[in-house]
Amino acid sequence: MRLTTYTDYSLRVLIFVGLKGDELTTITEISERYNISRNHLMKVVNQLSQDGYLKTIRGKKGGMLLARSPAEINLGDVVRDMEDNLDIVECFDKKKGCCQIDGYCRLQGILGEAVIAFFDVLSRYTLEDLMSNRQGLQKALNISFM
Repeated sequence: MRLTTYTDYSLRVLIFVGLKGDELTTITEISERYNISRNHLMKVVNQLSQDGYLKTIRGKKGGMLLARSPAEINLGDVVRDMEDNLDIVECFDKKKGCCQIDGYCRLQGILGEAVIAFFDVLSRYTLEDLMSNRQGLQKALNISFM
């Protein structure tokens, strides 16, 4: 199973904003620190805001903050919200056609069980867990506080 770049960037944004705490963060700042396209991040931030993970403030002195505490942001929920297609094989999507061995093969059931296990593990962790090495992450991302 492979997560999209969009989901990867979403998790990185949440980590960065979470590390800044109560200090506003800008898309430009995140873009520069991670060397990620600003345009791509705008889409990610927009969805994270719409989904209730970020609070955005417009204007010259605007930016973003976490909308909830890091301990309340479940990683399983974030990945589910950001991934648009969790069909890891064609037979998961009945609209795309039917495999010749559909109904006889156990692959769909086994992979379905694996996806459930994947999300069960992710759902045990929060953004707080991702930020447990706060000092190391802040150093790596060159985050300093005023």
